[in-house]
Amino acid sequence: MPNNLKTCYHGRYLHLVERDGWEYVSRLHPVVVMIACTDADELILVEQYRKPVDRRTIELPAGLVGDQNHDRGESLISAATRELIEETGYEAGRMIEIMRCPTSSGMSNEIAAFLMAENLQKIGPGGGDDSEDIAVHCVACSDIDDWLQRQYQAGLCIDPKIYTALYWLQHR
Repeated sequence: MPNNLKTCYHGRYLHLVERDGWEYVSRLHPVVVMIACTDADELILVEQYRKPVDRRTIELPAGLVGDQNHDRGESLISAATRELIEETGYEAGRMIEIMRCPTSSGMSNEIAAFLMAENLQKIGPGGGDDSEDIAVHCVACSDIDDWLQRQYQAGLCIDPKIYTALYWLQHR
């Protein structure tokens, strides 16, 4: 930790810190984001209410690494596998790390690890854990632009990481 870092607030998952006059959020756990397409060429998306924006959002499946006591020391691949099953009910036969990217570099030190989930098999209902209310959407890649536009017009927030996933899917 740099000498000039001041902790302004310490929470369970986040810190508010200041360094050289710049306040930002420090994430305590790494983040994994999964890009998962079914054999029918459908992108798997999740919808859930997000308190910070006070709206339901359409997102890629994602989660924290090692955020539970029994998950300490968890690898990115293990966390991605666990989160994909938990949120969507799909298990990946293979997870490939694509890239690690900042999610909001002016506000947070969070770096998300994007992983391509391949060889999917539906093994459960998904929907998240007891603290989550997640709806799973399998959207045909050929209709994704129109589908996302309809969700936006209906008042849902669209996470821009979806468009990053679409780029990587086109170039795989």
